[in-house]
Amino acid sequence: MNKSDKILLVTSSPHIHSPYNVPDAMRDVILSLIPALICGLYFFGLPALKVVLGCVVTAYITELICLRASGKEVKIREQSAVVTGLLLALCLPPSLPLWMAATGSAFAIVIVKHLFGGLGQNIFNPALIGRAFLLASFPVSMTRWSSPLDGVTTATPLSILKEASGQPLPELSQLFIGNVAGSIGETSVIALLLGGIFLLYRGHIDWRTPLSLLATVFILTTVAGIVRGAGIEYPLFHLFSGALFLGAFFMATDWVTTPVTKLGRILFGIGSGCLIVMIRLKGGYPEGVAYAILLMNVVTPLIDRYTKARVFGGVKRNA
Repeated sequence: MNKSDKILLVTSSPHIHSPYNVPDAMRDVILSLIPALICGLYFFGLPALKVVLGCVVTAYITELICLRASGKEVKIREQSAVVTGLLLALCLPPSLPLWMAATGSAFAIVIVKHLFGGLGQNIFNPALIGRAFLLASFPVSMTRWSSPLDGVTTATPLSILKEASGQPLPELSQLFIGNVAGSIGETSVIALLLGGIFLLYRGHIDWRTPLSLLATVFILTTVAGIVRGAGIEYPLFHLFSGALFLGAFFMATDWVTTPVTKLGRILFGIGSGCLIVMIRLKGGYPEGVAYAILLMNVVTPLIDRYTKARVFGGVKRNA
């Protein structure tokens, strides 16, 4: 399935809207991220606001420059650049220097989006590649986390769990509300869940991807917890920690870089969940959501090819 076929299939779906036929879809994504944004600004304050503004403004201006340089029509009303900048900002530490955040945002728009042809042509999620680029370029700054409200440097819940340093783990209620260290928009499960439900209600995402991803992580960490002699708190801790809900509802459901078939979306979610658990339990990083989804982006064309409906009665194309 080539890119034009994929776009046609997405836009012709009666259940899933996309920015190709519904420009207001981008506005709805922004609205769905507002609860997580409010929680991030409340817990992390002015530093988080600077990072968010830096990413969004840079993405918007860079988008304008790229469109004009390539001679394309400027369709800023679709707000795709704002979505990319906002998603990237929510994936970043609140203490990240402003110039680093702006660099990652520009990289996501220029290299990941427009180098591949612009909106609808990119093969990777721009926000996730922007985060991966910053983590590879500035690993110290990208792994310096601040405690909510007081801004004291501390470890994230997943880091505490992985390193087994003896530091007490936060309560599940703290993870659910968001009163823990982490990226600006990933800490509050309830805020992300509200945003995800809104997108499901509006028909912009398919429930199969987030459900299969979250279920896979829960099942595999439950098995791991049994092996380690841990209780039900262990899989719940993995479920509510890190960027899992942000990735499940807002990254793994991207219209362009994820499968378009129903079975394909389930396979994408399962594959992402397996990779997340593998990285978290066996990898060097305590978190694996971004890399897991990016790796699954690579196999999206393959998933689409083998899960699309077979057309009967047509004429075979000469090899």
